[in-house]
Amino acid sequence: MTNVNQARTQEHSVAAQQLSKAVATKISYLQTLAQAVEDRNDRLIYQLIDGERYSEKVMQSKHGTADTANENLVSDIADNLGQYLSGNLLAYLRETYPFFYFEQIGKGHYQFYFGNWWDRRLFGTLNVLRVSFDFEQTEYEKLRRAFELEAENKRLNTDKIAALSKQADQLQALIDSQDQRDKEKEEVRLQLKKNAQEKVMPWEAAKLREAKQELVDRLSELSDQDEKAQEAYRLIKDNENQVLALSKEDTLVGYEKQSIVAKFGSFENFEAKNETLYRDYIADLIATKGRVNTNE
Repeated sequence: MTNVNQARTQEHSVAAQQLSKAVATKISYLQTLAQAVEDRNDRLIYQLIDGERYSEKVMQSKHGTADTANENLVSDIADNLGQYLSGNLLAYLRETYPFFYFEQIGKGHYQFYFGNWWDRRLFGTLNVLRVSFDFEQTEYEKLRRAFELEAENKRLNTDKIAALSKQADQLQALIDSQDQRDKEKEEVRLQLKKNAQEKVMPWEAAKLREAKQELVDRLSELSDQDEKAQEAYRLIKDNENQVLALSKEDTLVGYEKQSIVAKFGSFENFEAKNETLYRDYIADLIATKGRVNTNE
């Protein structure tokens, strides 16, 4: 029994040592993080809260240094971390992307618009902790497509506007041909009346019925065109509104293209910068010794 009690005592002692070590490790992690905040050492904070990303993007190491267990200790204060880290990050982004305008939508959370002109577009959200953009895919695709179409000397909505304009021309032609249709309808009615009064031999009756059906079908077709002509005015107005909206969009996308070219030279360079944003920002923090926020 004495040996059993000694074994249990020894096991308990080992468990206590292991627990004490685990707790000390967590305390050390939190103390290091707290000191980094105290020292305004944003670079170290980024390393502490996401060691794997830091190793991959900054150190470019094949073997990450993730400390997931300890990193999870601050998961419930992610918004506080984002709020603090956004200070220096936004200062950097406003220099790097002068055409993005950021708007806070919650503690540590931001969305951004492209440009400061009328009808500017909401372009995405900013992930402060990962130093990355989450672009609105529909808007981003419009911009990417607009750059592609340059090779064809087209704007984003050139083909859509051309199709609407062609449709408007067809509708106008339908309106303009009303007198001609009225005249043809009268001729068809007279021919139907004439056929109804015409007496034919029995073997010619089928041919007469066929001719009558053709006239009835033509009269129905002309009536359908009349109905479309009555709707044409509204459709033309709708087309004009659509063309106006598409033209405005082309103008806005044109502003965006000019902004990107002025800053980055090309859309490809813009995309490349987005890919290396995290690493470039950490490098800037190192080079500027923390890039003290000018707002403080």
